[in-house]
Amino acid sequence: MDTATLTPSAQVIVSLIPIVGIAFGAVIIFFALLWKHRETKQRILAGTYTSHSHNWKPFFLLTGLILIGVGLVLSIMFLFMKGFSFMLLGGLIPLVIGLAFIIFYKANIFKTQPDDKE
Repeated sequence: MDTATLTPSAQVIVSLIPIVGIAFGAVIIFFALLWKHRETKQRILAGTYTSHSHNWKPFFLLTGLILIGVGLVLSIMFLFMKGFSFMLLGGLIPLVIGLAFIIFYKANIFKTQPDDKE
């Protein structure tokens, strides 16, 4: 769609759509976090709160593998489309981030048991 064919009022509306979308998204995220905070606070006051432990090891492995796969496919596609250009960064960035996750996964020793606090 060429913006030269749009009327000025349509151009204003089209340019406001992303701004309004981001603003509404930020408001929704804010209230979701506020709701979670108040729910946790009420559970602590009622004495029913239990701490959740996160198993980060599978998260880093899965995220790394997904980013490597996506980055590899995008890098190959952009390489065939434009050769060595700045477009190739669109695939190399997720590829390198995925490799960093896999290196972090291999290099870190994750705790398998929670600390005993006395």
